[in-house]
Amino acid sequence: MTEDRDTDVVIRLRGIRNQFGQNIVHDDLDLDVCRGEVLGVVGGSGTGKSVLLRTIIGLQIPAAGRIEVLGTDIGRADDAARQALRMRWGVMFQDGALFSSLTVRENVEVPLRGAARLAPATRRALADLKISMSGLPWSAGDKYPSELSGGMRKRAGLARALALDPDIVFLDEPTAGLDPIGASEFDRLIRDLSDSLGLTVFMVTHDLDSLHACCDRIAVLAEKKVLVTGSMQEMLEVNHPWVHDYFHGPRARAALATADGQKG
Repeated sequence: MTEDRDTDVVIRLRGIRNQFGQNIVHDDLDLDVCRGEVLGVVGGSGTGKSVLLRTIIGLQIPAAGRIEVLGTDIGRADDAARQALRMRWGVMFQDGALFSSLTVRENVEVPLRGAARLAPATRRALADLKISMSGLPWSAGDKYPSELSGGMRKRAGLARALALDPDIVFLDEPTAGLDPIGASEFDRLIRDLSDSLGLTVFMVTHDLDSLHACCDRIAVLAEKKVLVTGSMQEMLEVNHPWVHDYFHGPRARAALATADGQKG
């Protein structure tokens, strides 16, 4: 499937090459992400799913290729343009990656401190709003990460990612480690936020339930590149050993049965 689409592309990767020493993780990788979609990125162990996310947000510098986000060519942009671009996306790393010495509210305020000059009361109110949007109770703002469950830490991390009203949110394994109920609730939250706020979501995941519940498209990493992109139905028709095993295995059938039951 080609990556040149008529729809509004907000992330465009062309010819990306990532390598660590002699280990080539990505080679001539292309990918488009369209405005307002939830894209699930999957792949086997070692295919560089998280590496790809880190490459887009600038934590990993590719050996070759071009990265364009929201119309800005990151490789050619100056520091001011890159900083302005970072204000337009939010990132939720695995387990939230919160500052342990700060309360949830203070964690969410961190991005706001680098934005416009906001009065402390305004910054606090905005942080409380994002905490509420993430599905946490109002009392969570005064708690420290160590006082939260794993699911609550993930929601706090999401609240921080939403702090600056971003155009794009990057999620790295958002449901990993959650029980089935907590994972399902998080999936619904992501879907609802994308629909209500018009968010573009780039989600690295291995969770088949998440792919069914909230992803518009799926990108499969294999053979050092994006092997294929498409809907869940299109994934079922791909004739590739790993893709077939992933989307037709026992867990895939269970996830499909759960998705069909929820639709019914």
